[in-house]
This record gives sequence, structure tokens and C-alpha cells, in this order.
Amino acid sequence: MTSKRCSFDVMLLALPALALVFSGTGCARKSMAAAAPAPAFGSAIVESSGGKQIGAAGTALSQPVVVQVNDEQNNAVTGANVSFSGPAGVSFDPPNGVTDSSGQFSTVVTLGGMAGRYQIVASTNTKAQKPVTVRIEEIALDYQCRLGQILDDKYCSRCHNPESTPERVSNYDNLEVKPHAFTEGGTLNKLSDADLTAIISHGGPALNKSPLMPPYGYTLSKTEIQALIAYIRMVSDPPYQAPGMIYAQK
Repeated sequence: MTSKRCSFDVMLLALPALALVFSGTGCARKSMAAAAPAPAFGSAIVESSGGKQIGAAGTALSQPVVVQVNDEQNNAVTGANVSFSGPAGVSFDPPNGVTDSSGQFSTVVTLGGMAGRYQIVASTNTKAQKPVTVRIEEIALDYQCRLGQILDDKYCSRCHNPESTPERVSNYDNLEVKPHAFTEGGTLNKLSDADLTAIISHGGPALNKSPLMPPYGYTLSKTEIQALIAYIRMVSDPPYQAPGMIYAQK
């Protein structure tokens, strides 16, 4: 009887202590909730990096897309909400969040399963809850264009791309006549597919161009030349519009 009485007394003594513990936990939770920072607001959102990347359809781009939120004085804003959206089939990881101490937010973009140009949108709200956006274009390649990209990396980019990489040293600066980058649509869009086939197959002299452009007709097959041309058309800036086709206004 005495043992049971002692156990009951211990339980009674423990109840106030447990109440204090739970009471303290509730206060801590309230304190943590009260300490949550209020969202910050900017007046503009701009692309920092990651635009105009080229990747295979249905795959993640190699570099994250980074945007920055700025205030009216063009200073970076920390803690601003940012969200990404895009066409059907495009996904983002993560799709939304808040800017870091440098005012930036990044996401990994996975392209849709169809080849083409994908326009994604990053948005934030001003203090007046007015949305501001920036549109960023990415390019998805199908099998043929992907083959063209591989051929470009192997045979063309050493001269046509002025930027060196750890894997490839550019020869661009050593050439007296500078080759056009494949993205230079202002020039290359004026050439027909037959013109491009001729200059790739027979070299620069085929179109009265520089003889520094060598012939690849014995190196590349007809299918590979067609793939290379398809890739050039896909990455051109401004976009290539095939002659004879009707294009709707944007």
C-alpha cells in the first residue's frame, strides 16, 4: 500500500514539471514563428546567367538558370519570392523560393520532350503586389540536331567559336579571316541549305569565301552534313525562318 502511495505522489510531483516543459515548447514555437522574416520586395528581376543554353530534348540543362531581384536603385534584394514557369513539359528544380544574400535565385531546368525553343519565365512581386517578369530562352535539340552539335564540337567549333574551354582551345584569334559563329543568324540565315552544303562539302572557295575554310565532303556523310545544317538552323540568332513558309505574328 505504501509503495503504491509513493508512486502516485511521484506522478503528482512530475505533472507540474511536464506542464512547464510543454509550456516552454509552446513558447519556443511561438517565438520561432514570430522571428520568421517578412518577405522582401524588389522592382525588377533580371537574368544573371543560364539563358540560351542548348541541350537534348527531355534532359536537364548543364548549368542552372540564375535570376536576380533588384530594387529601384538597382541594388540586390535579399529574401524576395521568385517563381519559375514555362511551357508544358518543362520542369524546374526548385520551381520557386527566395533570393539569397546576393539577391539571386537559381533553378535547374529540364527541357520538354519536343525539339525547339522554350521560353521560360521568372517572376517576382513588387511591394504593390504587381508582378514583374523576365523571359529566358533555352533550346532543345532532337536526335538530328544533337548529332549536328556533336559534329560541331568535333570539327567546327575550334575555329567558329572564339571562346576556349578546358577541353578545346579556340583557333579563332589565329585566323586572318574570322569565321562566323553558328549562332550568327544575321549572316548565316541568308545562306540557303544548298549554299551551306556546298561550303561544308567543298570549303570556302565554293562560295568565293576564305580558303581557310577546309572541305569536309570526304570526311562527313550526306546525313552528317544535313545534321550539321539542321543544328546551325536551330541555334541561329535571330531564329532561322525557312523561305516559302508563312509565320504567324507573335
